[in-house]
Amino acid sequence: MSPLLPIDAALLAVAALAVFVIAFMKGAFGGGFAIVGIPLLSLATDPITAGVILAPLLLFMDICALANFRPATWSWPDLAVLVPGSAIGVGIGFLTIQMLDKRLVAIGIALITLAFAGHWYLGAGAAAPRPRSRLKGLVAGAGSGFTTMVAHAGGPPLAIYLLPLGLPKLVYAGTTSMFFLTGNVFKAGPWLAIGQATAIPWAVIGCAAPMVPLGVWAGWRFHQSLD
Repeated sequence: MSPLLPIDAALLAVAALAVFVIAFMKGAFGGGFAIVGIPLLSLATDPITAGVILAPLLLFMDICALANFRPATWSWPDLAVLVPGSAIGVGIGFLTIQMLDKRLVAIGIALITLAFAGHWYLGAGAAAPRPRSRLKGLVAGAGSGFTTMVAHAGGPPLAIYLLPLGLPKLVYAGTTSMFFLTGNVFKAGPWLAIGQATAIPWAVIGCAAPMVPLGVWAGWRFHQSLD
C-alpha cells in the first residue's frame, strides 16, 4: 500500500476509528489519549501524514469539548504554569521535527509511545500525593508540549503532574481539556506547515470530522457515570 493515500478506503476507516476513540476519551476525561492516534493511523499511512491528519481534528475536538468543560472546571493556578511550558515544548518539538529526517521522526514517535506505555505498565505512573509545584508544572507543561508536537502524545507528562494533586473529577477533566486546547492551537500551524511539504489530506480530515462531535458526546455521557 502506498504511504500516501488521501482517499484510500482503508485510511478513511482507520482515521474514523482513531478520531472517534480520541474524541470519546476527550469527552470522558478531557484529553490525553491522542497518543493512540498516530499508531492507529500508521497502519494505513506514514506517521508524518498521520500527525498532519490529527492536528486540525484534535483542535476541533477541544472546541466541541468546551461545551462540557467551562471555565469553572479549570484549575487556573495549574494552567498558569502548564500553558507557558507547553508553548516552549511545542516550539522545541517543531524545531526537532524540522531538523531531523522524517524516518528519525517516525522512530522518535514510536519510542515516545512505547516509553509511556511501558512507564504506566510497570506502575511508575502511579500517582503518589504531592503538593503543587510551579517548577514541576512548568517542566510537565514543556514535556507535554514537546511530546504532543512530536507524537500527539502529551497526555502522560500532564497526568503525572495533575493526578497527585487530587483534583475533583470535573476539575481534572476540565483543566486537561483547556490545557490541550491551548496546546493544539500552538501546534496546529506547525503541523500544517509540515504537511505542506507533501500534501495535506483534506479529504480524509473532512470525512473523519463528523466522528468528533459524536465521540465527544458519547465520552461526556460516560464521564457522567464515573465516580
